[in-house]
Amino acid sequence: MTSNGTCCCGCGSKEAAFSALAPVLEQYGKTPGSLITILQHAQDLYGYLSTDAIQYIAEYTGIKPAKIYGVATFYTQFRLSPIGKHLIMLCKGTACHVNGADSIEEAVTEELGITDGQTTEDGLFTLNNVACLGCCSLAPVMMIRTADGDETYGNLTKAKVRAILQDIRAKEAASK
Repeated sequence: MTSNGTCCCGCGSKEAAFSALAPVLEQYGKTPGSLITILQHAQDLYGYLSTDAIQYIAEYTGIKPAKIYGVATFYTQFRLSPIGKHLIMLCKGTACHVNGADSIEEAVTEELGITDGQTTEDGLFTLNNVACLGCCSLAPVMMIRTADGDETYGNLTKAKVRAILQDIRAKEAASK
């Protein structure tokens, strides 16, 4: 979206830029208490909640943008910036913490040069520490979300983490 309110792809309108969101807004836009549902759908469609998407939702629903930002920043499920192609969700729950999640995070940081909430410069990986993945018997554990789905990796060591990340990078390089 450009500063004059038109779509950055040249189609000329906000409506065209957010046409995929229209059915969601038609269904939930005037229903009180549906903001989280709308935001979830918007994020699923666009990968994150852009300033333009929030403004568009505000215009359609009549909810002030500040309130939408308040909801989007309160819940950790929402992102206000794009994420990498591979979203690394590193469990920091009790079982994972006790079993070395901090050293696993250290390995990710060393291998990729990013910390929690950051994305690699090439846009390939984003690290996101999460409270629990529900895989306590596999602690320490991380899940990597890609366009093909989620892959869970358990009983991690620093060496295993490095190998996993290097393998993903190699597959990405080979597919180019």
